[in-house]
Amino acid sequence: MSDVTQGSALQRRSFLKYTGALGLAASITTTLSACSGGPKSTNETGGGGKGGDTTLTAVIGYGNDGSWDPTQTASAFAMAGNHHVYEGLLDTDPITREPYAALATEVPADLNATTWKFTLREGAKWHDGKPVTADDVVFVFDRILDPDTATLAKGFFASWLKEVKKVDDKSVELHLKFPFPDGAARLTLAKIMPKHVFGEAGAWDEAMKGTKVVGSGPYRMTSHQPKTNTTFEAFADYNGPRKAAFKKMNWLTIVDAAARVAKISGASAGAQIADNIPYANIDQLGKGGLTVEGGAGMNNLFLMFNTKHKPFDDVRVRQALHYAIDKEKMVEVALRGHGKPATSFLNEDNPSHRPAKTVYTYDPEKAKKLLKEAGVSGLKIDLMAVNVSWLVDCLPTIKEGWDAIGVETTLEPQETTAVFTKLDQKRDFQVVAAASNPNQFGLDADLIMHYNYGPQNLWSTTYSKWASSSEAKNLFKLMDRATEEADPEKKKQMTQDYIDIVAENAVLYPVVHTELMTAWDPKKLTGVLAQPYPGINLLKAKWAN
Repeated sequence: MSDVTQGSALQRRSFLKYTGALGLAASITTTLSACSGGPKSTNETGGGGKGGDTTLTAVIGYGNDGSWDPTQTASAFAMAGNHHVYEGLLDTDPITREPYAALATEVPADLNATTWKFTLREGAKWHDGKPVTADDVVFVFDRILDPDTATLAKGFFASWLKEVKKVDDKSVELHLKFPFPDGAARLTLAKIMPKHVFGEAGAWDEAMKGTKVVGSGPYRMTSHQPKTNTTFEAFADYNGPRKAAFKKMNWLTIVDAAARVAKISGASAGAQIADNIPYANIDQLGKGGLTVEGGAGMNNLFLMFNTKHKPFDDVRVRQALHYAIDKEKMVEVALRGHGKPATSFLNEDNPSHRPAKTVYTYDPEKAKKLLKEAGVSGLKIDLMAVNVSWLVDCLPTIKEGWDAIGVETTLEPQETTAVFTKLDQKRDFQVVAAASNPNQFGLDADLIMHYNYGPQNLWSTTYSKWASSSEAKNLFKLMDRATEEADPEKKKQMTQDYIDIVAENAVLYPVVHTELMTAWDPKKLTGVLAQPYPGINLLKAKWAN
């Protein structure tokens, strides 16, 4: 067993190591799964749902040792924790993703305007007791929009947000490049942070490590032990809309599926809620009295091709390999019915979804024909894959399909960080199978598509090496036009049209979209919402009695 390896600096090409592989479901096995306990706080548990001084214990199926810097992170654990610790001007409902006033007093009345004014909540304080000011807001947005600072958040804001200006100590204005109503929901991705804390030298490195966490949210972090657990307690001076229901919370990181299930099940269960529940354990946990619910969203297994490695520069080869996969069988056998074959880059529940013009139904004869047309025979593929448990279960179906059309396939599952370290180092590869879920950032199609495609996007440039092609350059122009389109229906149509190009080229494209399962004890917790992306959100939950 090995642990996540952390580097000393956040460089752009090693970005994924610090952000939890850009939203990929972390599959790193931690030493916790082989141990009976950790530091004393690891073993704190709830006291039968009585509230008061009781500690809520949660089990998170992802590592807590990714970046905790809100402007950088895509770590499932850290993003979930940050939603309880920090606030945006606006935050969003974890399921509907509708924006609500958080640090700001209200959502702008006219989201089609190109200037949004926000007044900060009276009496809002940082966890160190100092008041929240407009300078803090400007400080964070200046970092995000700084052309010389590489942040993940920049990709969510730079295309439409021009600048943020201080009006007075308690109000700011956001100046947009063009009307962009979807930007309101994205403000939850710009967590406001205190300038007097994170303006100090070295503070951003401490934010990344989780050793300096100061927010204005309903909970404050009280301890952080990488690879083991993170603890929180209610912030007494919080006066916002999502007050803490639990005096203390202890979030355990248990990546090993068997250990995670054991922690929440049985008469001696040591936790009240767990995410990332394996499909094989749903019935078992349900019979044991737990509620197990899923959320269907963008969680997906995708294939990514190295377009500079022949013959994967030929679109017919990429298409053939998609047509050769029996996705219905994959859903039935590997996912136990908790998924759907991809009919578009977007999942079927996304508001902008429609089936793409190219849908990769199972058609091995068509696959053979495409390979023949491309002049390819005797192809051998080493399929490098992340070892996320449910994804590994899907790999035999891929191999079976590819072997059947004469493509000799070797499966190479390995730790997520190992896969992306090789990609960051520009090592040669043929095809990668990995997992992704952009829904942890939002639902709007523009955000999701730019997360994976763009002229400066890691996936398009460093990894698939496709960005310089004429097809890619045309795609990026169409994406920019759709971003700037003000009419919602026209924007939706334009998005669907360019997704057709993404589907046809199949450079980085989903095979199946899956459900993510959450389990909790209904005798102890109420108000829990099972979300379709990694992590948990307990801002609406409370003790059942």
